Amino acid sequence: MTALPDWMRPPRAEGWFAEDLDRLPEAPRHTELIDGALVFMLSPQRAWHGRLVTALTTTLMAQAPAGFEVEREMTIRLDDRSRPEPDLLLTDLPYDPNRTWYAPEDVKLVIEVVSPESAHRDRTVKLRKYAEAGIPHYWCVEDEDGAPVVHVYELDEPTGRYAPGGIFRGTLERPVPFEISLDLDKLTPPSGK
Repeated sequence: MTALPDWMRPPRAEGWFAEDLDRLPEAPRHTELIDGALVFMLSPQRAWHGRLVTALTTTLMAQAPAGFEVEREMTIRLDDRSRPEPDLLLTDLPYDPNRTWYAPEDVKLVIEVVSPESAHRDRTVKLRKYAEAGIPHYWCVEDEDGAPVVHVYELDEPTGRYAPGGIFRGTLERPVPFEISLDLDKLTPPSGK
């Protein structure tokens, strides 16, 4: 077995902290920090995932009112030990070319497109962590025979947990965080089957 490179060793006995991600230039792209553990996205993404994230990005950018920004693959510093990197997020902060992360109070919607490698984290761990951090809206997008299906969650402030807002196939209409109307069937091209 080969030795781990030095950069993979935690800088302290307590493990990794959120600010450590900005000091790991050797880490693979899309490295997340979950509860003090580095999570690497080493498996290649499917074309479906990439196309869907791109289509969601451009569609949401076109619908976002002034004052909203759509960011792709930016981390959210949930606490000192967690900085997940969602596929997309919506924020009301102005664009800053030097930004490397967002605080949860600045994020209005998080979107995760589920991959086989990320399914458990997206469906359970991140669902809980984003709610605990107070992010008001979370969408978990699943692949259902090549078509996107969006599971929508809205934060129930008294409990600090997400309440299901619906499962959307074909079209998605939501009034929050702004008026959103998506033709889900047009977000990914039909497969060549």
